[in-house]
Amino acid sequence: MIGRRQSAPGATRTCPHCRETILESAAVCPVCRKHLRFDPRASTGARAAPSFSPLRVEGTIQQPDAGEACEYSVYASVQNERGEEIERRVLAVGALNPGERRTFTVGVEVFAPNTTDNATSKP
Repeated sequence: MIGRRQSAPGATRTCPHCRETILESAAVCPVCRKHLRFDPRASTGARAAPSFSPLRVEGTIQQPDAGEACEYSVYASVQNERGEEIERRVLAVGALNPGERRTFTVGVEVFAPNTTDNATSKP
């Protein structure tokens, strides 16, 4: 079996299914959730790498039953350690009619990219 190509942390590629920009190290697209390559650890139940979610925020907006429709824009902004914005994206736009509501969830997942060497080593 040929080992997986090593890449620099943070290197990106395009998901062949949904065309979103994702991490090159991803075995599953975080957007469309389709598998991108065979991961032998997934079939054995082993975890690919230590991971955690340092941020998860959920919120709901609701338009009152009376009144007019309103519009909304959902965006995400990423800043570096100096507070400089390095990326800003609109995630969704839409409208709420009277009595409608939307729930939004924003999350961040952090993990160490898998390597062939550390995937089979035991602590």
